[in-house]
Amino acid sequence: MKQKSTLFLKTALVLISLPVLAVVIFGLYWLWNNPVNPEYALQIYPVLGGVLLTVFPFLFALYQAFQLLQNIDHDQAFSGSSVESLKKIKGSAVAISVIYAVVLPFIYWIAEIDDAPGLIIIGMVLILASAVVAVFAAVLQRLLDQAITIKSENDLTV
Repeated sequence: MKQKSTLFLKTALVLISLPVLAVVIFGLYWLWNNPVNPEYALQIYPVLGGVLLTVFPFLFALYQAFQLLQNIDHDQAFSGSSVESLKKIKGSAVAISVIYAVVLPFIYWIAEIDDAPGLIIIGMVLILASAVVAVFAAVLQRLLDQAITIKSENDLTV
């Protein structure tokens, strides 16, 4: 039963990563052939650059989640490598938050030009969502670290 649930989660991770890769590849190709109006290039290209930069930590976090599921499959859920995977997921989420926080002034600039205040809310949601993932990964990392400590203490007493 455990193998089926992790197989489902692994499949979900792959299915999440494929559209992201497709959008990046085809989006860059489309952008190369259809450049932005030069009047708006100073506002849009930094945002697009930030979005492209967030792809790397996002895919790295998905890979680390895949590694975590591999550890669960091999009955190594309570191991140092699982703690390291959670630590790397936390770092990736923090990196995404920082990148979007740097890009947010450009999003504000675009929202002022287009009179679209909803863009700022979308930017804030992206920052807060990745911050929530970072906090959740940090809590899980700490709990897993404590569980490993308790397990090793129990192993020593037996």
